[in-house]
Amino acid sequence: MIKLYLDEDVHKKIALSLRLKGYDVISAHEVQNQGLPDYKQLQYALSEQRAIFTFNVGDFNRLHKEYMQSGKEHFGILLSRQIPFKDTIKHLTQFLFTHSAKEVKNNLFWI
Repeated sequence: MIKLYLDEDVHKKIALSLRLKGYDVISAHEVQNQGLPDYKQLQYALSEQRAIFTFNVGDFNRLHKEYMQSGKEHFGILLSRQIPFKDTIKHLTQFLFTHSAKEVKNNLFWI
């Protein structure tokens, strides 16, 4: 099962909604990681063996490329444009249900 970390630009209630569906999800807000630079957010996700979900497409796309070029590993980066709350939950639920942690590791996905 994919363990997920939500970047600070994702509403913290999305973590609660996904947990109620049985998924292992935490938010940057819940672990007091607001204001950390993007690379620190990714490092935190890595330290917790979690994929990260963010609306910050440009920076995390760049970080993924940097990780791959330098041989670093991560547990997955899930990107999305800003979409409504209900749609975010729907898309993440579908993704988490249909993908494995092994598939997601070191990969970037558009949700």
